[in-house]
Amino acid sequence: MSIDENVLYWRRQLPPEVRLIAVSKTHPVECIQEAYYAGQRAFGENYVQEFIQKVPALPKDIEWHFIGHLQSNKVKQLLPYTHWIHAVDSLKLLREIEKQADKQQRKIQVLLQMHIASEESKFGLDVQELQALLLAHRTQSNSWVELRGLMGMATFSDDEQLVRSEFKILKQQFDAIRESEGERLRHWDTLSMGMSGDWKWAVEEGSTMVRIGSAIFGERKKATT
Repeated sequence: MSIDENVLYWRRQLPPEVRLIAVSKTHPVECIQEAYYAGQRAFGENYVQEFIQKVPALPKDIEWHFIGHLQSNKVKQLLPYTHWIHAVDSLKLLREIEKQADKQQRKIQVLLQMHIASEESKFGLDVQELQALLLAHRTQSNSWVELRGLMGMATFSDDEQLVRSEFKILKQQFDAIRESEGERLRHWDTLSMGMSGDWKWAVEEGSTMVRIGSAIFGERKKATT
């Protein structure tokens, strides 16, 4: 199928309450435009340099999600272009986003990344680190940064029981924070989990946002660092 047919297919597959992020990393502007013309508006990118080169060539009403691992020293460069940052995995990174958002007077939506997979190579906060970050965040009011929820990547596995158990952990933490933080996190509404291979399990376990790349755009091209 073509890219526009793939976009329409995924929009039919997903429940209306689940947002589709089309992961366009390593794919050219022309491919993103094709998905855009099919009605897709939210796109995810992983590499800062590639990302900021693409944005000026594409429609202004695209909602950009930076979904890759982000180093603090690249936040200033990234912030003018993105609307969401998905993978905040340290207080240091969150503080830098707060600092640069305030300087640039730019509203940024943030997801905190939890480590839920069995692979040690994946990034993310554990439960204690997550609670410490939220506690520290309470002491710094920043109207330009909105904590919206959690994201996580499950183990790359065909073991449905394992993957579901990891998604359950993320959902439990998401619900617990929503219950405990109350009015302090008024827009806590997003649970980003699930990709092309495990999206059905993720949605059934409570995901509100899935990240689909190769199933829309085809195999990835060589990455731009």
